[in-house]
Amino acid sequence: MIQHPAPCFVIADGGHARFVYVGAAQALHTRSALDSSHAHDRSHDLGTDRPGRSFESGSVSRHAIEPRNDPHEMDKQRFARLVAHTVQEEAARESFSTWVLVAPAHTLAVIKAELDGPTAAKLVGTLAKDLTKVPDDSLYEHVKEWVRPPHRAA
Repeated sequence: MIQHPAPCFVIADGGHARFVYVGAAQALHTRSALDSSHAHDRSHDLGTDRPGRSFESGSVSRHAIEPRNDPHEMDKQRFARLVAHTVQEEAARESFSTWVLVAPAHTLAVIKAELDGPTAAKLVGTLAKDLTKVPDDSLYEHVKEWVRPPHRAA
């Protein structure tokens, strides 16, 4: 019997990620998970929530400087890069032969941009959805196109 293993599913958002594998009878099971240590922090916990102040060069009045980056968005990007590096480590250890990335569009783009060549080559599909809160037993309906039964040799 020749088996074609199902891919690993990396299901992520800006603060949570899990590695889901296909088990017996196409049942999906989370093997490991990552959580951002700042996923539930408020803005003022991540950084100042008030913009800095600046002097107008032509007068003595002061103006607020608009923040260039949202602290939450920066943390989500940092976490997405961590997920990409973790996927690369797992790919290098040959924990899977192929994988599918499931994440909201923005997170998906950040993760894909961080991948090295060998890991990107193992990527067989993407799904731009946030399924991080979907339990394992409800994931199949979302990812069934990548879950194939084993092929048997004639």
